[in-house]
Parts: sequence; C-alpha cells; structure tokens
Amino acid sequence: MDDREGSFVAVRRISQGLERGSVYNSSSAEAVPGSAAWLGRGLSCVCAQRRDSDANSTFDLTPAQEESLQSLQNRIDVAYDSTIPLHQEALRDLWKLAFPEEELHGLISEQWKEMGWQGKDPSTDFRGGGFISLENLLYFARNFQKSFQDLLRKQVGDRSVWEYPFAVAGVNLTFMLIQMLDLEAVKPRTIVGATFLKFLSENESAFDLLYCIAFKLMDQQWLSMRASYMEFNTVMKSTRRQLERELMLEDIMHLEDLPSYALLNQ
Repeated sequence: MDDREGSFVAVRRISQGLERGSVYNSSSAEAVPGSAAWLGRGLSCVCAQRRDSDANSTFDLTPAQEESLQSLQNRIDVAYDSTIPLHQEALRDLWKLAFPEEELHGLISEQWKEMGWQGKDPSTDFRGGGFISLENLLYFARNFQKSFQDLLRKQVGDRSVWEYPFAVAGVNLTFMLIQMLDLEAVKPRTIVGATFLKFLSENESAFDLLYCIAFKLMDQQWLSMRASYMEFNTVMKSTRRQLERELMLEDIMHLEDLPSYALLNQ
C-alpha cells in the first residue's frame, strides 16, 4: 500500500534500539493497523465502552472543574494543521527531542518512519487525535525523557519481532483517553470521568501526565502479555481497564499516587 490514510504499518524488531528503515507499508497479513485504521475500526471496541450503571448518569461539577473541562475540550477541538507555523514548530521540536543527534530534512520526509509514523508525512496520522496528540508526545518527551526514549527505541524488555509503531500508538492512546474519560460530554457521565476532573482542576497538565502513565502502562502490558502486532487492541483494552481500576482506588489523591505512575521512574 502507499502512504495514504488507511494504509497499514508494521515495525519489525531486528535488534535492540531503533533500526533504520524498520517501518514498512504492507498489504499482507503481517501488518499492524496504522492510526487511521485503528481509530476508524480497531479502537471502536476499546473506546465505546460504558457501564450500564453509568449510561444514564451525569455528575455535577464545581466551577473550577467546569473551567478546567472547558479548557481541555478547547485543546481537544484543535485539529493539527500543517499550514500553521506553531504546529510546524511543535512537530520539529518533537523530532529534536526524539533524535537530538540527527538533523531533520523536512516536515515531509522518510525520516519520520523512524519514529513510527505511517508514512513520510506525520500530519496524516494526527487526524484521529488532533493537535493535542502532538502536545501529549511533546509533554512526554520533555518531562520523562528516559521513559520516552526507552519506548521510542524499544530498549526495555524482551520485545516482539513485530513491534507496535511508537508515534502511531501515541495518537491512539490520546484518542483512547478522551473516550475513556468521556471528555467530549458537557458533563462526565462516568465515575472515572468525574474522578479525573478532580485531578484536572488541581493540575492543568493532568491529561498530559495521565497520557505518559498510560503509555508506560501500555508498554508494560505489551511486554507482560508477550504481545505482537495482531494483539495491539487486546493490550489497549487491558491498559484501559487497569487505568480505570487505578483511578477508582480510594486512596488516590493525585495522579502521582496511581500505582502505574512509578513506571515513569523506572
């Protein structure tokens, strides 16, 4: 297949570290769905889950929580636009943080496949997650550099021969969290969503922080399940369930109290 939306991408792990030319477009069965495919089909079974007991519920918010939710929703509504200089610069910054030793030749370049984008133009992969998915990756790279690099270069654990593509997985995680927390609703309709807004009203970076936790947790689940490309959605479902359980623990006062937060310091 070509690099257009809906193509498939697979990352073959040959040795420790990121391998040049390790991302392939393929029409064979040995392919990992890229972001367009995952967001359009694969993640629908992961994200459209709601407990029957929550289906007809809404939760009242404090003024501070309403303000925080609106601010986050405004971020979610921003689409990535490759013509906006701010968005272009953010993408360049992501490259510098990911590969400080390598000069980027352009915003459209085969080099982007090294990070785990479907093709040479990352902007096509942001359609599912919007600009916030790029902001999430930048926050991860700036605040948890070691963890970011470990996941990018697949440096930890006994890895699969066929690995998930890092950047595309990141976009899918943003999308999954938005759905899990019911962030596009006027008011949260799940206990998990309402609980998260308490953290958000105290920390405007709570969504970005939870994203980092989710990425590390997803990778841990991937390794513990000895997963390969065909099991990515199973790993995502397991990651979501674990996050929901941790957010519901009674003694969690801040996101830093989540058991999975410790993974970021490993």
